[in-house]
Amino acid sequence: MKLRALPVIITALVSVAVLFGGFFAYRQLTLYKPLMNMVTAYPGVNSAQISINQKEVDLKLDLKSNADLGSIMEQFNKQSMPIVGARKVKLEVEDHSDQQLNNIWENAMFPVSQAMANRQYTDIPKTMQQIAGKNSGITAKAQMDDRNVYVSISNGKASKFLILPLSAQATGGNA
Repeated sequence: MKLRALPVIITALVSVAVLFGGFFAYRQLTLYKPLMNMVTAYPGVNSAQISINQKEVDLKLDLKSNADLGSIMEQFNKQSMPIVGARKVKLEVEDHSDQQLNNIWENAMFPVSQAMANRQYTDIPKTMQQIAGKNSGITAKAQMDDRNVYVSISNGKASKFLILPLSAQATGGNA
């Protein structure tokens, strides 16, 4: 029996296209699209980018200045569990800060780092309240979950969001 080359090649190409097409369609419909719809529906989210691999989910957010990062992450962690599974979520927030907010954070960084290092997490919201009290027009708050402390500083026009991992000793934050 003699095999003809053209039908064998066409069959192999069609098989590969169906297999990989099915794989990519599965990832798009069961992972990317549900996560993207979930994240962009949260109040305060301008846009999001999601990258998923075997071990982690990279989530890049562009937030409005009045966004509540702690609440967004709380909702995301609850709602995404069936989709994300055991993957680690790596969060990055687009920086929309100005010089005023950077200066305010520089002044607050030491007390916040000290509270993190001493595991005195209740001191962090107090520091944020002091910042808001000393600077008119500034809103500052901190929220915490089991992995991170989320710090938000805003002046209405610009905003600075920081994610401080609880496992880190020295904190400069991921702006």
